[in-house]
Amino acid sequence: MKSTFDATSILAASQQTPDANRSQKGKKALKKSCQDFEAIFVQSLFKSMRKTIPDGGLLKKDNTTAVYQDMFDQEIAKNISKKQSIGLAEQMYRQMEKKLPTSK
Repeated sequence: MKSTFDATSILAASQQTPDANRSQKGKKALKKSCQDFEAIFVQSLFKSMRKTIPDGGLLKKDNTTAVYQDMFDQEIAKNISKKQSIGLAEQMYRQMEKKLPTSK
């Protein structure tokens, strides 16, 4: 069986103190929270934009279509916040990162 360990990452992980490790976890959690907030914001933008489209067209609008569109918008918003981003999550992260407790 072939080993796939990266020696540099193992060395870096072993040199981190528990406080630094907690600090890294805090940064990751903050980044994820900022991305989640951006996804919710983008989803609300989609919802507001959909309200401007007049009813009618090829398909009737019913509860099933509304639920599907909400789920579709949610997934698209998640992908936008993780891959493309509109910049809101990054700005929030930069401001809130300063408030994270520093390691000693």
